[in-house]
Amino acid sequence: MFERYIWPLAHGRSLELGPEARIMGVLNVTPDSFSDGGRYAQADAALTQARRMVHEGASIVDVGGESTRPGGAAVSPAEEQARILPVIEALAAEGDTLISVDTYRGETARLAVQAGAHIVNDVWGLQREPGIARVAAATGAGLVVMHTGRERTKLADPIADQVAFLSRSLEIARDAGVDEQRILLDPGFGFAKETPEENLDLMARFSELSSLGRPWLVGTSRKRFVGAVTGREPDERGPGTAATSVILRLQGAVIFRVHDVAINKDALRFADAMVARGMAAGRGAAG
Repeated sequence: MFERYIWPLAHGRSLELGPEARIMGVLNVTPDSFSDGGRYAQADAALTQARRMVHEGASIVDVGGESTRPGGAAVSPAEEQARILPVIEALAAEGDTLISVDTYRGETARLAVQAGAHIVNDVWGLQREPGIARVAAATGAGLVVMHTGRERTKLADPIADQVAFLSRSLEIARDAGVDEQRILLDPGFGFAKETPEENLDLMARFSELSSLGRPWLVGTSRKRFVGAVTGREPDERGPGTAATSVILRLQGAVIFRVHDVAINKDALRFADAMVARGMAAGRGAAG
C-alpha cells in the first residue's frame, strides 16, 4: 500500500515517505490563529515550541505568519516576513530540522527558502499567486499544493472538485518548471468545506484521490468538523484529530500536519503497525 518514496527538498535535503507516517508540526507565528493565536508570536516561544514538536516526533516544522482561519485578518508581505524569517533562520541554524513555510506569496517563499526553509506550503494551490510555483522551481523546494474552495464556485461532488482544482494547480506547477517529484497534494480539510458532513464525506472517499498520482499531506488538526463530531473546543481536539489521522493513514496519506504531535505520533505508529501486518499477511497469502 505504501511504496517507499524519496521527496526531494531544497538545500540538498530529502525525506523518505511511505513506510512510516510523517508528522508536520504546526507553528503559527501569529496573534490570531484559530486554536493557538498569540501563543507563539514571539520568536523565543516559537523556537521552544518547535523544539518540543521535534522532540515529540515531528519530521517537519511548518512556520506560518498569517492566519488562514475563516475571516482571519490579512497581513502585509512585510509583516508576514518579519514574523517568520527570524524563526526560520534560527531553526535552520540549530541543525537538521526540516522547515516548511506556510505562505501563498512568492516573495515570502523566496526569502523563506533563502533563510533555510526546505518546503513551500501553499494553501491557495498556486492559484492566488502563480509566481510561487516559479520560486519552487528555482529553489528546488518541496512543494505542498492545497485544495481550497474559497472565493470560487465548487462542483457539487467533492472528489470531482478536488480533481478539477488540483489538476489546474499541477498544470501551473508544470508550466513553471517544477519537478513533479517535488510536489505533494493536500485536500484542504476545512477550507471552504462548508459543513461537517462535507469534510466527513471527503474523508470517507479520500482513497479515490489516488487518481491524481501524487503523495498526500493532510491537515485535519483541531478543525471545526472535529469539534462538531467530538463536542470539544479547539485545544481539546487532539484525540479527535488523532482518530482522523489513523483513518486517513489507512487510506493512503503520508504526512500529517498537526498541532498535537505526541498523540498523533502514537496513533500513527499503531496505524503503521497494522498496515505492516496487513502487507505481511498479503505476502503470505500470495506465497
